[in-house]
Amino acid sequence: MRVTRVLGILAGALALLLGAMASPSAAALPNSFQWNSSGVLISPKSDATHQLSAIKDPSVVYHNGRWHVFASTASTSGTYSMVYLNFASWHEAGAAQHHYLDRTAIGAGYKAAPQVFWFAPQKLWYLVYQTGDNAAYSTTADISNPASWTAPKKFYANGMPQIIRDNIGSGYWVDFWNICDGSKCYLFSSDDNGHLYRSETSLANFPNGFTNTVIALQDANKYRLWEAANVYKLKDSGSYLLLNEAIGGNGKRYFRSWTSNSIAGTWTPLADTESNPFARSNNVAFSGTPWSQDISHGEMVRHSSDQSLTINPCRLQFLYQGLDPSASGPYNTLPWRLGLLTQTNSLC
Repeated sequence: MRVTRVLGILAGALALLLGAMASPSAAALPNSFQWNSSGVLISPKSDATHQLSAIKDPSVVYHNGRWHVFASTASTSGTYSMVYLNFASWHEAGAAQHHYLDRTAIGAGYKAAPQVFWFAPQKLWYLVYQTGDNAAYSTTADISNPASWTAPKKFYANGMPQIIRDNIGSGYWVDFWNICDGSKCYLFSSDDNGHLYRSETSLANFPNGFTNTVIALQDANKYRLWEAANVYKLKDSGSYLLLNEAIGGNGKRYFRSWTSNSIAGTWTPLADTESNPFARSNNVAFSGTPWSQDISHGEMVRHSSDQSLTINPCRLQFLYQGLDPSASGPYNTLPWRLGLLTQTNSLC
């Protein structure tokens, strides 16, 4: 009996251990965050036709053993385009070849703020971006071939939805972000005027039919709800994480965060203040002198590359744009660079 009892206890302990190992990412997010930042990983690369001051607004997926990064570029005259690069490890990012997407069917003219994901129902990669007057997308079956992207198509056939026209004021319609659940796809956007909007269509109808545009989140202080919204599904849970870029009282960029049990649900503040931010200069540690005091437009490193935008809360990483603290001048020519945050206080 004694041996049987001991074996039973050991079996129970082993079951608990295996259960914990099987679902570590089900752990809740902390109420506050701490991060380490890399140095500058990716800088702009000029050529004969692209004289660049910045690389910014990154989107990233890991596929077939390589990181695939899409980003905006800003020229020395303040014009925008997009670029693609891939590499096997972050240590190689700085040496990666830059492929300028204005040389593809995406074409020249203002294109910026890309988001990339694999839309599994159609077996196609989607690249979502802004064109200045609409949300646009291109597709390909081969993410590693930059020449294969299709010409832009618009999400909103009738242009800016009326609810945005009524609330945008002197702001700009920017930073389109798509995420899908099991039945619907949602398209978020910002207006630099304190509003985050959400449109929807069915999963079966995507990318067509976006309608029912509503204000998903708003703030009377427009700088606290500025732009660059991200929404993710937390792995092994029914929860979602929303990030939104803000401008602090010191003029520097940072991210606030909220959670919800559905994409279209009510968003509950998580770490959403300057003193307790999701990511800001006061909770990011650098090796040596900080190369940026701004934690600006970026994207989480995802657990999966599909339209669910699933992230693993056990090991959060965030690819962001940063800026030399001594830089000055017009916003569109500021020398943004890309770096990577890694969370240091995971609960897992």
